Amino acid sequence: MNPPAQLHWLENGIEQSVRWRSESGAPPPRRVVLADDTMGADAAYRLACEGTALLWRGDFHNARQLLQALARRADRKPRPPARPPPVPVPRPRHQPPRHRRFTCTARRRRSGPGCWAC
Repeated sequence: MNPPAQLHWLENGIEQSVRWRSESGAPPPRRVVLADDTMGADAAYRLACEGTALLWRGDFHNARQLLQALARRADRKPRPPARPPPVPVPRPRHQPPRHRRFTCTARRRRSGPGCWAC
């Protein structure tokens, strides 16, 4: 029979441990960080995304607020990656500006080649 899994963390310079129980049979987290009222939701979310367990040391109401803030961050849609700015395409020298292009085409039909804007 396997010995029960242990969860270890460091608190006030003293290593603490407790037996780990999981209904799903998940192994205990390898890294545990103490969390309290001073930890912001962004920092807690970053640690949770890295796979770090948060061991709460504080009152229930603040823990609940932190969990709600973490849930809001987890429910956000990921931001699309930033697109690089478009590369300007150089226009050929003989092509008139866009706002005169149709005018030049009409003049060329009437007078032939040699439109002043072309």
